[in-house]
Amino acid sequence: MTKPLQGILVVSFDQVVAAPLAARRLADAGARVIKLERKEGDAARWHDRMVQGSSSYFSWLNRGKESVVVDMKAEADRRLFDALITKADIFIQNLRPGALAGLGYPIEVLLQRYPKLIACSISGYGDDGPYADRKAYDLLIQAESGMASVTGGPEAPARVGVSIVDIATGLHAYEAILEALIGRGRTGKGADIRVSMFDTTAELMAVPLLHGQYGTPPKRIGFAHPSLAPYGVFLSADNLPILISIQNDREWAVFCMRILERPELIKDPRFINNETRAINRHDTDGLVAACFAKRDVATLARQLEEAQIAFARVNEVLDVLRHPHLRQVTIDSAGGPIDLPRPPAKIMHEPAPKFGPLPSLGQHTQAVRREFLES
Repeated sequence: MTKPLQGILVVSFDQVVAAPLAARRLADAGARVIKLERKEGDAARWHDRMVQGSSSYFSWLNRGKESVVVDMKAEADRRLFDALITKADIFIQNLRPGALAGLGYPIEVLLQRYPKLIACSISGYGDDGPYADRKAYDLLIQAESGMASVTGGPEAPARVGVSIVDIATGLHAYEAILEALIGRGRTGKGADIRVSMFDTTAELMAVPLLHGQYGTPPKRIGFAHPSLAPYGVFLSADNLPILISIQNDREWAVFCMRILERPELIKDPRFINNETRAINRHDTDGLVAACFAKRDVATLARQLEEAQIAFARVNEVLDVLRHPHLRQVTIDSAGGPIDLPRPPAKIMHEPAPKFGPLPSLGQHTQAVRREFLES
């Protein structure tokens, strides 16, 4: 199967999560991605040794790339960079603020030299404003953006347990690059794309920010929902947590009849619509808790499914590894095969895609030098 980005050359000064994710998505789609690394390698290579001797982060984000070690202060490697950029369709970088310009390669200059180039730069706070030169990492942005303030329970702010800021930023970068490729196909012009982690997280925080600007900022309420009730975790008779979500008054009526077995609650003024149920959350949740405490989790799951009420088990990581809907792909690495979650988007009626191996540090340095400097 010919992949959609086959023939596209990507040069990527990517490190850790956000930019590597954008570049990996391009590689998954068929682009040739040449990953430029310092002699010590991408810092994510050394976060742990959990996966066949490789880092979990690096294993997740770098399949299908070619690793080339460069020292951008060395004249020979600067020549290599120039040769790569001359032929590149896309350039991605998330070096510290000002680093690329300090090396003599401001993005504006690169785009003047190569007007068809699509350049994507990822930073913490963008290119202007008082924090433009500040270093930023996922957890720092979670704190600075207010995301931590709406995460966790009432007792204290908490971080999202995965690199949500980096992931969302990388995906926004990926979609902007694809848009620029479509635009270049129409106009012949490249693009100067800037994606900031803070702007990305502000987008994720749109609803809490709207609540704060036009009403009252939401409070941390764990698994509960600030606007909907009942919506949260309740314990079954066998002491297992089950999460339910009632989205509207129609579902509430079904829930009252089929699960609570108390149809009179549909007309009760305390519960007659979502607003009153949320105001009377203590009473609403009390009804659900009392009901669930009388039935084991298997019975509840069957009854909720039959009533078409949305629910979920509150799984641990090891539970998910046994989940019937976990789909994985296998990639090769120097340490052995690695199983990873399958990309979410599936193209129907096409063969299952194949993904490239995980590169060792500098594995492709000499071959790329010969190809781009000696040919």
